[in-house]
Amino acid sequence: MLAVENVQDYPRPPDLQPAGTRLRAVFAELTVADSMDGLRVLETHHAPSYYIPPADVVMAALVPTSRETFCEWKGRAVYYDLIVNGRRSRNAAWSYPAPTARFAALRDHVAFYATSLDAAYVGEIKVQPQPGDFYGGWVTPNLTGRIKGAVGTLHW
Repeated sequence: MLAVENVQDYPRPPDLQPAGTRLRAVFAELTVADSMDGLRVLETHHAPSYYIPPADVVMAALVPTSRETFCEWKGRAVYYDLIVNGRRSRNAAWSYPAPTARFAALRDHVAFYATSLDAAYVGEIKVQPQPGDFYGGWVTPNLTGRIKGAVGTLHW
């Protein structure tokens, strides 16, 4: 059981910590990621973003895309399409190939948008996607407070 956490109490700048539980991502009837060694980023008003070590990801299912974004805390992110059993989910995952020093542990770990998967799990809890189409947090029932991402919350 996950401890109750208020997203408004998460820090800014964000914090990086071990996930402390099993993380799984499922797409097209294949578990594309399964790890006990994941990391999570906690940032004010965000659901945690979970990052899975490449050794625990089916990397052959990820195809690099031309999309890149920049995070003021973590650095340049690159994106991947997820292709399994003839299905493609565009820009479904991202990673930081050269993160800032503070987030060096994220190097090459993979994060998935829950909206791009058939299912994502924190422990045995099936997650909901963070609202909106920009942030990639995984929402679990233990989270309280207002989670950023819905219409009208993008820039606060």
